[in-house]
Amino acid sequence: MNGGLSAAFLAASLAGVLGLQAQAPSGREPDDSEEKSRLWHEVHQQLLVLPFYSVFDHITFTLKGEEVILTGHVLRPTLRADAEVVVKSLEGVAQVVNRIELLPTSPADDELRSAIYRAIYENAPLARYAAQAVPPIHIIVKNGNVTLEGTVDSPEDKNLASTRATGVANVLTFKNNLIVQTRASAGQ
Repeated sequence: MNGGLSAAFLAASLAGVLGLQAQAPSGREPDDSEEKSRLWHEVHQQLLVLPFYSVFDHITFTLKGEEVILTGHVLRPTLRADAEVVVKSLEGVAQVVNRIELLPTSPADDELRSAIYRAIYENAPLARYAAQAVPPIHIIVKNGNVTLEGTVDSPEDKNLASTRATGVANVLTFKNNLIVQTRASAGQ
């Protein structure tokens, strides 16, 4: 990135180093069995505390019996491998299918990540998300294609995040997968 990492990119990366994850990885919680519910919460917690997880990564999972299917996108190969290792170590997990995609290394994508991070998290109405220990808006960039993942509090915030991200130069395509999280589901 022209002369080094920007402050925003460095701060977001450092947050991952310090164990301040970008967001709780998401997954679909089972609806019946207490054992499945326990396992869902354990997988969720283990992914949440992965070192180096940042706003530029997004990990999700699905439970199928004793099989855990990991999906999403990450910047570091070690994060992809660590997610699989910690989930495999859990009691009740018989198999892990790791479909987490490793994002390609690209200085242009790094610059785009940094610019979108600033556009979103330095915007006054959205800045409150950056102040959280677990910032909920993830910025996934692959070859100039941008996807926002995670959660926000309102449809207005979702739309504002879209407007801010699409206003950044060099965004080839854009997809907004942000979910508006209601207050009742926020604590779950």
